[in-house]
Amino acid sequence: KKYGPEVARILAMDQNGPRCAPLVCGPCTSEEARKALGARKAAELFPGAREPEAPMAGLWLYFSCFEEAHNLIDDPKTHEGEFWHAILHRQEPDPGNAAYWFRRVGQHAVYPELAAAAKEILKEHPDAKFRIGQWDPCAFVQFCERARLQPESVQEKAAAEIQRAEWQLLFDYSARRQ
Repeated sequence: KKYGPEVARILAMDQNGPRCAPLVCGPCTSEEARKALGARKAAELFPGAREPEAPMAGLWLYFSCFEEAHNLIDDPKTHEGEFWHAILHRQEPDPGNAAYWFRRVGQHAVYPELAAAAKEILKEHPDAKFRIGQWDPCAFVQFCERARLQPESVQEKAAAEIQRAEWQLLFDYSARRQ
């Protein structure tokens, strides 16, 4: 696999990476993944990453293990770490804190591709009431806030799918060798 056999093995514990995570972290989705992640160091799984804790926090979030992700990325060293920190606060949900961290991220290299992915997703959900030009992470925080208050709505489905695209793009970016 793209990130090595151990990361592939861990992702296989819940749909291999394309899972739509809930907009709000719930209980950890896999105790097996929790044990596997807890037994490994970030630098072992992501030896070439600028901040190995960033994609490791992404793995923890993939399995909805909020506390572990937060403990790992509480003091981020890169924009990718700040980005993961912002996502985890959006999923907490703590929109004000998420917006603070997204402002620290500033412009990010994945934003253009994320905006393109979101536009494609929104074509499938024209009633989602979220329009974008350039990617605005704070506007997405607000969209997620509205969507989570409407369970099983078009907004919630669109937000979850955009969040999945965001996870995949950021995970790929932060996990690669720099």
